Amino acid sequence: MSTVLVPMIRTFDAAEFDPRELVELKGEQRISLCLPARNEEATVGAVVETARRELVERVPLIDELLVIDDHSTDRTTNVAAAAGAHVIAAADVLPRFGEGHGKGEALWKSLFASDGDVIVWCDTDVQDFDSSFVVGLTGPLLTRPQLGFVKGFYERPLREGRDGGGRVTELVARPALALLFPQLASVVQPLAGEYAGRRELLELLPFAGGYGVDIGLLIDVAERFGLDAIAQVDLGTRFHRNRPLAELAPQATAVLQAVLRRAAPDATSEIASLMRSGEPAVDIDGAERPPLATVPEYGRPGLGTGSSGLLA
Repeated sequence: MSTVLVPMIRTFDAAEFDPRELVELKGEQRISLCLPARNEEATVGAVVETARRELVERVPLIDELLVIDDHSTDRTTNVAAAAGAHVIAAADVLPRFGEGHGKGEALWKSLFASDGDVIVWCDTDVQDFDSSFVVGLTGPLLTRPQLGFVKGFYERPLREGRDGGGRVTELVARPALALLFPQLASVVQPLAGEYAGRRELLELLPFAGGYGVDIGLLIDVAERFGLDAIAQVDLGTRFHRNRPLAELAPQATAVLQAVLRRAAPDATSEIASLMRSGEPAVDIDGAERPPLATVPEYGRPGLGTGSSGLLA
């Protein structure tokens, strides 16, 4: 029986990086922290306030703090703005592509609306958000120019115990990668919502419109730029809202849909219908937004110039 060697993704710890040293290293590069949010009034304020206090005022690592609102019906936008974020409605960005429903759509539109050379994304349903998340994600990019994309990973315990978080990761994402993209098997949290990348890389990639965006970007970066362009960083422990299984099924379908579209495009359609006994069918829209570099409205000079050496 042969042993298959799994390539190891370069791994860091957030504690390795000092934010003051990173400020010196970033030079003229701008860093945008983009926070997708939908009905997160309970947590978004603390996330924004912590980032602003620690990484804008105390240490000027972040140059832009943006919340992209995905049609919230609660006080998310008011809370985020009061905490110090620039809030933009997803529906107002590139409206010819649609109103912007879905996580991937919000991320794609935040890339268009932001101006950073380095983009950092963090989820806003996080409790006990720590500025080390952002420091850890930017650290590898600012200290190693050959890297273009950094994924976070962490423990995800439920409040009442140490097990139970990351169910879609363990039951769908990890098995799918092991079977179809085994070179990514060493990525600890392929569905992590905390990750960062260089604009010159991100603008060349399509974005899955929904929950498939996280794993879709990971696969696309590896396929286009190679494993040497990817790193992961230990962000410690993250507490967030844990959804019931009924809400996880559509998310799991979107994740599998994004993987299959990359491994075997003919194996799945753009719209998948999730059927469950006794429940109405749920349509999962797997449509993907085009690379921003191909969108005329984007109009940024120097697209794909490869200043970091990644695209040379």
